[in-house]
Amino acid sequence: MAVITLKQKLKSRIFNGHPWIYSNEVDSVIEEPKDGEIVTVLNSSRQFVGKGFYNSKSQIRVRLITRKNETIDAAFFEIRLKEALKRRFNYTKRQAYRISHAEADGLPGLVIDKYGDYLVFQINSLGMYKNLPIIIDATTKLLNPKGIFLKNDSPSLEKEGMDKIKEWVYGNGPEIIEFQMDGLKMYADISQGQKTGFFLDQIENSKMLSSFSYKKRCLDVFSYTGNFALQMLKGGALQVDLVDISKRALEISEKILRENKFGNFFLIESNAFDFLKKLERGGEKYDLISLDPPPFARSRSRISNALKGYKEINLRAMNLLKNPGILATSSCSQSVTRDEFEKVLYSAAADTRKRLTILHRGGQPVDHPVVMNILESDYLKFYILLVEDLD
Repeated sequence: MAVITLKQKLKSRIFNGHPWIYSNEVDSVIEEPKDGEIVTVLNSSRQFVGKGFYNSKSQIRVRLITRKNETIDAAFFEIRLKEALKRRFNYTKRQAYRISHAEADGLPGLVIDKYGDYLVFQINSLGMYKNLPIIIDATTKLLNPKGIFLKNDSPSLEKEGMDKIKEWVYGNGPEIIEFQMDGLKMYADISQGQKTGFFLDQIENSKMLSSFSYKKRCLDVFSYTGNFALQMLKGGALQVDLVDISKRALEISEKILRENKFGNFFLIESNAFDFLKKLERGGEKYDLISLDPPPFARSRSRISNALKGYKEINLRAMNLLKNPGILATSSCSQSVTRDEFEKVLYSAAADTRKRLTILHRGGQPVDHPVVMNILESDYLKFYILLVEDLD
């Protein structure tokens, strides 16, 4: 097995639990490994640090998978998955939840979501992908799914030297999977949808918003397949308008809402930025607006444009609210910190002469764990705000 030695005087990040070793932190490579192979990592004093996946194409040169001198095989992955399931507590009783949250569960680059009897894998590291057969063995032994769908379509795959793949790697199943959540029927569009087909990380936040929607006219922007709209209607909303640029997502939204016996909704296929401008010019007003955009920044190099985008949609939403009104707003951009997002909301409020009161400050649920040693695991910011005129 190849050996990687680290430079002297490194920051304590690696030794305090962070699994990433960057290229500029490597001092030497003994017996040059193939990309995706497991290597042993030693510190500058030749003491054992751990084992991880090596990739010469990535700035993250090694992704540590263990800090013990142990064998990485099917039994190892089975133990890791069992540990992950224990961290889900009562979530394992649900029909849909996240089983593995990559680095946060000690499985770098491996996301596994469960929808009913099916699993969806997303693999964003070459080393994990090369171990796919034994991961499938471990997962099927533990969970006995009817099928496993591999959905590798992330823009980051190129940096890992990986190709995009969308196919069944075990068993078979439908491309749109039905599942139940709290008495509601939902669908995950695993083949063409966002992420693994459904935004499982927003389930708890949407349920929280439901309690604020009674007898309100609501707008769900970046609605995708209608999770927030569904919960607002369940909470007694008078009407919900759903806005999304994807015709397919809106069609699935309609299917979900009608099968749950809701009819007081309207579907709008439109670019969200353009539609918000149009509503503002027309003088429209809503009691409650939900904003759940895709990540505007996937790296710190794009942070400036991302913050501008967040400010624009939140500013326009504040102008579209009645006085008082409720704004539910999210950021799933890992590169945008909570502090930066809050400053954007404050700036938008200052420009629109609004007073913001935080009714709820949320983030990720139990099945999307945040590990404080790994800052990157904390990505989702969610706020429910009471918006009132200052003047």
